[in-house]
Amino acid sequence: MEQAAPDLERLLQPAPLEPLGHPDAGLEAAVGEEAEGAQDEEGPGDRTMTENNFWLKKIEISVSEAEKRTGRNAMNMQETYTAYLVETRSVEHIDGPSVLTDSLWRRYSEFELLRNYLLVYYPHIVVPPLPEKRAEFVWHKLSADNMDPDFVERRRIGLENFLLRVASHPILCRDKIFYLFLTQADSRLKALNATFRVKNPDKRFTELKHYSDELQSVISHLLRVRARVADRLYGVYKVHGNYGRVFSEWSAIEKEMGDGLQSAGHHMDVYASSIDDILEDEEHYADQLKEYLFYAEALRAVCRKHELMQYDLEMAAQDLASKKQQCEELATGTVRTFSLKGMTTKLFGQETPEQREARIKVLEEQISEGEQQLKSKNLEGREFVKNAWADIERFKEQKNRDLKEALISYAVMQISMCKKGIQVWTNAKECFSKM
Repeated sequence: MEQAAPDLERLLQPAPLEPLGHPDAGLEAAVGEEAEGAQDEEGPGDRTMTENNFWLKKIEISVSEAEKRTGRNAMNMQETYTAYLVETRSVEHIDGPSVLTDSLWRRYSEFELLRNYLLVYYPHIVVPPLPEKRAEFVWHKLSADNMDPDFVERRRIGLENFLLRVASHPILCRDKIFYLFLTQADSRLKALNATFRVKNPDKRFTELKHYSDELQSVISHLLRVRARVADRLYGVYKVHGNYGRVFSEWSAIEKEMGDGLQSAGHHMDVYASSIDDILEDEEHYADQLKEYLFYAEALRAVCRKHELMQYDLEMAAQDLASKKQQCEELATGTVRTFSLKGMTTKLFGQETPEQREARIKVLEEQISEGEQQLKSKNLEGREFVKNAWADIERFKEQKNRDLKEALISYAVMQISMCKKGIQVWTNAKECFSKM
């Protein structure tokens, strides 16, 4: 009895690419045990707060304190870090006898995990950025030490701003994991990452990615220029202290001119010492620019998620086309391109009609499933683009408003500084006139 030819083409063919699906699937890859427990209690897929739950109440969120701590890391090595006290206060019954308050300590790395989770689970959202982890673009007269009290205070304000941005977002504010982050100290999150190269990228997302790169570059250059100007300005102001010293020394040897020189020297000393407070105030405006420096990375994350979905779609289409070609070749008995099937035929002879029919039936079932998957992925992709662009438009309005306000405030501060300089020399002129 003639033995049927083994189906080497089927044996050697790589397994089809598994669909990535929605981030809801396999949620344990994105959240820790706490999130899984919450999911079990509420039911699969129920990741937002219900109508009677926390976020429809009025609450206040603050990062009220920063504390330097020492502990051991995962490598059992001693490390020093800063912990931040996150407080949430329900003000639903502000006039009543009780006000519910939750407070817990969080490290900066935990804020990073929360944001990474939001990036994965809400890929169509422009997630607010975190403040810088390390001191960058700092005017060099100020400390770049991560434990410096001024830097820690600026980062505390930035972390509070991050939580307020998330809480004020119409979608992010209702996330259960965000609620657990604010109220339960043992909640844990894990980060996800994926990078793919697509054959047919969406022009809009390509342009958005290019814009985010340019935005980050422009703001980086602006911050560097500001740091250089601050350094020069510091030198100019401090040099005025030399005027004060010289005028004071000169006043000691003059009788009629002494009082005028002494007064002029005093004005110069005051002017020289004012630069320290001015540059500390200026850091506030620099922090506003830094926020959008990091928002640029949030825009790129949205683009990366779209690339991932597009890559998944292209792989599904490619796999479907390959199966259709195999089915057609089996049905017609012709091979269009070089394949393992041709080698199998030469080595082991033709397949029996029963084998061919069985393979055609399996391929037809796989094609039907593939068409459904492809249709589902197309719908998911269109929904993602729709939601992403809606939030991007919201972000653009926010960005234009915030940066306009920051730049105007910075210009007003510079004008104020120039007016102070004019006033100092006006006062000095009056002192000289009275001599």
